Amino acid sequence: MKIVFSSNISWSIYNFRTPLLKSLQEDGHIIYTVSSKDKYAYKLIDEGFFFNEVKLNNNSTNPFEDIKLVFQYYKLYKKIKPDVICHNAIKPNIYGTIAAKFLGIPVVNNISGLGTLFIKESLSTQIAKFLYKISQRRADKVFFQNTEDYQEFLKNNLVKEDSCEVIPGSGVNIDFFVPKKNKERTLFRFIFIGRLLLDKGILEYVKALRILKTKYSNFEGTILGPIYQSNNTAITEENLKDWIHEGVVNYLGETDHVVEYMQGADCLVLPSYREGLSKVLIEASSVGLPIITTNVPGCKDVVVNEVTGLLCEVKNVNDLALKMEKMLNYNEEKRKEMGVNARKRAIAVFDEKIIITQYKNAIHKVVKK
Repeated sequence: MKIVFSSNISWSIYNFRTPLLKSLQEDGHIIYTVSSKDKYAYKLIDEGFFFNEVKLNNNSTNPFEDIKLVFQYYKLYKKIKPDVICHNAIKPNIYGTIAAKFLGIPVVNNISGLGTLFIKESLSTQIAKFLYKISQRRADKVFFQNTEDYQEFLKNNLVKEDSCEVIPGSGVNIDFFVPKKNKERTLFRFIFIGRLLLDKGILEYVKALRILKTKYSNFEGTILGPIYQSNNTAITEENLKDWIHEGVVNYLGETDHVVEYMQGADCLVLPSYREGLSKVLIEASSVGLPIITTNVPGCKDVVVNEVTGLLCEVKNVNDLALKMEKMLNYNEEKRKEMGVNARKRAIAVFDEKIIITQYKNAIHKVVKK
């Protein structure tokens, strides 16, 4: 069977889908990947997958560009002749599905988050809902990563209920993301991991660190992740340099080996405005790291308040600072208990083997239709 996995960027396919793709490949299927091209395209090729580029501008709202994108997908899918196409991210989910349905190819989509459009209602939100409706109601299967996103789509009649299923994100390799406490440090280490975007709560994190620094000196705040300047909500390199010069954060750069940094931290902080189901939160849970995150869809689904971490109010710097202070002042035994609970939950709920099975079942079901 020929299976296409289509996303907006190669990074996304490589980091979120490689275990699933390898498992399908081991079953004898031929795997094609489709996305805009970045350095991870070559990593996908090295893994033994075919790579096909589409010219995709994630920030563009130009309808003519989007029409051209549909034609790109149409030509590419017609050439590959896949048995099924799995989409992820907004534009592939919408425009890739439209192209696939013109060709009569079964589609499995993954709504991995509603993005900035659904954080604040606007004309663009209404347009997005319309586009989702004409595309997702034609999809053979639609996965959601949290219940709120699923209910939002049902309420607005954007999907057919019998084609939907909620799955626990993209899963985590519980045998790779394992606890390993670094005992050499004397300072308590908070770590923010993710793209440096406003919607990830990076400003709230920095402001909360400033508040804590007026009262404590026994901790450090660190940031790991790319600036991602192609995104409209990205912070600037100047912002980051100012924070480093101020001494409020230590910037750790970006890496493909995030587990080592998680293992070397004491608490992960992600004050995101909304997620599909945060990959970094389930990875941190598997590592046994206590978490502080916001009480919003895609974050609260991972963290059990006061059990595996602490939930704070979204966009509330003072509440975030209070929760970080609370975590800082917990004794080691309490934080260890939270970490153990987080690891247990990761094994029970977020093991990537669960997601791989659900995807395989969906693929075989839609192909047999």
